[in-house]
Amino acid sequence: MTQATSWTLYRRLLGYVRPYWKWFAAAILGYAIYAASSTALAEMMKRLIDGIQDPGADFRLFLPLFVIGMFAARGVGTFLGTYCMSNVARNVVHDLRCEVFNHMLHLSGKFFDSHSSGHLISRVTYHVEQVTGAATKSVTILLREGLFVLGLLSYLLWTNWLLTLVFLTVTPLIGWVVSVASKRFRKLSRRIQTSMGDVTHVASEALTGYRVVRTHGAEEYEKRRFAKASNYNREQSMKEALTKATSTPIIQLLIAVALAGLVWLAMAPELMDNMTAGEFVGFITAASLMAKPIKQLTEINSEIQKGLAASQELFGLLEVPREKDEGTRMPDGLKGRVAFEGVRFAYDEDQPEVLKGIDLRVEPGEMVAIVGRSGSGKSTLVGLLPRFYHPTAGRIVIDDIDIEEYRLSPLRQQIALVSQQVTLFNATIAENIAYGVPQASHERIEAAARSAYASEFIERMPNGYNTVIGDNGVMLSGGQRQRLAIARAIFKNAPILVLDEATSALDTESERYIQKALEEVCRGRTTFVIAHRLSTIERADKIVVMEQGQVVESGTHATLLEREGAYAALYRLQFQEDTA
Repeated sequence: MTQATSWTLYRRLLGYVRPYWKWFAAAILGYAIYAASSTALAEMMKRLIDGIQDPGADFRLFLPLFVIGMFAARGVGTFLGTYCMSNVARNVVHDLRCEVFNHMLHLSGKFFDSHSSGHLISRVTYHVEQVTGAATKSVTILLREGLFVLGLLSYLLWTNWLLTLVFLTVTPLIGWVVSVASKRFRKLSRRIQTSMGDVTHVASEALTGYRVVRTHGAEEYEKRRFAKASNYNREQSMKEALTKATSTPIIQLLIAVALAGLVWLAMAPELMDNMTAGEFVGFITAASLMAKPIKQLTEINSEIQKGLAASQELFGLLEVPREKDEGTRMPDGLKGRVAFEGVRFAYDEDQPEVLKGIDLRVEPGEMVAIVGRSGSGKSTLVGLLPRFYHPTAGRIVIDDIDIEEYRLSPLRQQIALVSQQVTLFNATIAENIAYGVPQASHERIEAAARSAYASEFIERMPNGYNTVIGDNGVMLSGGQRQRLAIARAIFKNAPILVLDEATSALDTESERYIQKALEEVCRGRTTFVIAHRLSTIERADKIVVMEQGQVVESGTHATLLEREGAYAALYRLQFQEDTA
C-alpha cells in the first residue's frame, strides 16, 4: 500500500472522530498540560542544582511547592486526556460497528453466498477494535508523547541550540527503521485479521452444529481444525511480536548513542564555560527524558498498521453496493396476481442456468404447488419473488407491474415466507410471532397462534407466550417450530405466501396440525407451495412440475394423473415408497 493510500485511509478513519471534536479538543488540552508539566521536570533539576550552589531565602519553600504543582498539573492533564480520549474511542467503536452491521443487513444474497458468517462476524468485532486502536489509541500516544517531545525539544533548543542539533542527527536513521517496520507490521496484520476470521468461522460452525459433530464422532477432527486455525493466528502474532521486539531496541539504541555523544560534547571545556551546572543537568535531564516518549511513539506504529490493514477490509466492505432498489411504487393493497414471464436465472455469469425460460401465471387467491426432483430449481424460483436474487432474463410481475418497480422493503412486507429451515430467535414466543413489530397487541399474537394451531403447546409452556425458546428455538420440537413459523406468517397477514418444504421431515401428528394451520393461512392468499409429499398438495388449484430448471407440466392433480406424465410417475413412486 502506498503512503498516499495510507493517508487516505487514515483521514477517512479520523472522520469518525469528527462528531466528538469537543471531547477530542479537551483531550488535547489535557495532553498539553501533561507535556508542559512533564517538561518542567528538567527545569526543576536545573533550579535544584543552581539552588544548592547558591540557595536564596525562598528556595527551600519554592522548590517543594514547584514539585507539588508540577505533579498535580500532570495528574489533571493525564486524567483529562485519558478520560476524554476513551470517550471518543468507545463512541468511534460504536459508530463504526453499527455502520458495518447496518450495511451488511442490506447487502445482496450473492454477497452472503460467497462469505462465511464467521468472517463477517470477525469484521464486526475484531476488525473494528483494530481500526479503533489506530483512530484513537495511537492518536492518544501521538498527542501525549508527541507534545511531550515537542516540549522537551523546545527546552533543549532554548538551553543550547547547538547541542540539540547534534542530538537530532539520529532522526533520519530512526525514520528508516520505522519505515521498514511499518511494511512488515501491515503485512502481518492482514494475515492476523484473516486468521481471526478463520478461527471465528471454525468455532461458529462446530458449536452451532454440535449435534452433527457428536453423532459423527468428529470431536477430534474439529479440535484439529480449530487448533490449526488458531496456531496460524499464533504464528503470525509471534512474527508481529518479533518485529516489534526487534525494532524498539534498535530505536532505543540509536537514541542512546545520540545521548552518549551529547554528554561527551556537553562536557567539552569550551561548552561547560558557557553553561551553569544547573543548565547542564537540566539539559541532560531533558535529553534523557526523550527516550521514553520516542520509544512509545515508535511502538504505536504497529497499532497504526493493524488499524490501517483492518480499515482497508472494513472500508472495502462498506463500499460493496447495497441490494439494488430502484423501485418507486408502493405496493399498497396488492391483490396477489403473479406472473413469471420468460424468467431465466444463473447464480453467476460463469455458472450454468438454474431457471430456463419459466412462464407461469397465478391468479389472486390461487394455491400453486411446485413439485420436482431435488435441484430442479423450485426454491430458486420462489426466491426471486422477494428479490433475494434478480432474473438474468425475463421478468416477474405482481398485479401487472414489474416487481423491480416496487420499493424493495415494502414489497417484502407483502410476502410471507415459511421454509423447512425455520429461523427463530433467542427471544420469547410472543416476540418471535410478532417479529419486527415490538408494539403488537397480545390479542393479535394469540389470534395468529390459534390459527396456526400453536396455542395448545404454547399454553403448556412454563411462562406461556413469555417463554424464551433458546437459540433458534432449541427448546421446541420440529413441529412446534414449524407452527410458530406459520403463526408468524399469519401474523404478518401478507397477500402472497411462500411455503418452501414447510411440511417435510415432520411426524404424522405434527404434519396433521401443520396441514390444518396451512389451510388457515392459505385462505384468501396467493400461495406458492413447494412440496416433497405430493399427498399434501392434491387440493392445489394448479400443480407445476419442474425438471432441470424448466416447467414440464402443469394442471390439477386429477388432470396430471390422467396425462400419465412426469407428475404421475413421481406420484406412483412416492405412493410405492409410502406403502412399502
